Amino acid sequence: MRLYLFCLLAGALPAAGETRWAPSAPITLYTSFQQEPPAAVMEAIQEEVEAIMAPIGLRFEWRNLAGVRGQEVSAELAVITFQGRCDLAGMTAQAKFAGALGWTHLSDGEILPFTDVSCDRVRSFVQRQLVVVHPDERAALYGRALGRVLAHELYHIFANTTRHASWGVAKECYTVQDLLNDQFQFQEKESRLLRTNRPQVAVDAALATH
Repeated sequence: MRLYLFCLLAGALPAAGETRWAPSAPITLYTSFQQEPPAAVMEAIQEEVEAIMAPIGLRFEWRNLAGVRGQEVSAELAVITFQGRCDLAGMTAQAKFAGALGWTHLSDGEILPFTDVSCDRVRSFVQRQLVVVHPDERAALYGRALGRVLAHELYHIFANTTRHASWGVAKECYTVQDLLNDQFQFQEKESRLLRTNRPQVAVDAALATH
């Protein structure tokens, strides 16, 4: 059996013995879609991100970027653009590979609170496995895959690092199984970075540059 890896650019349960940390103030995630996803896919994205981040103490408030009026204030934020179609139409039984699944923006070496996730590439990467599962389960699994790619990019933003881990959500290259299996989590080192190394970003300043 071939093992495919796909690398990313700069549902999970606590690991054995891992401490669950008290939640901090919610981080605002502003989302923008080229094409609005089905409700089941969006719900799965949010649930997966929350499941991965909640044991670390991070929680989120999700807002549509189109609704921003310029008066919002938040201590921490990220702006997420989902590129392409975030649905399950047109799947085939062949895996395709056409570039990074997600990427976070840099300026002069500084990590910016802007990240992109390619719905098309994630779907192409996992479609060979999705077409063989029951149709009622596909949206949840596809949303899980998108949520895990997003969680990886949020790690770069809120741990304020371009470095990757050797395994887990923060590793550089993913397999299809990493995106679809039941459990996926951060190593403890990367969990500590997310708890202690997060930059403070004013929402008005960040949105003004987007």
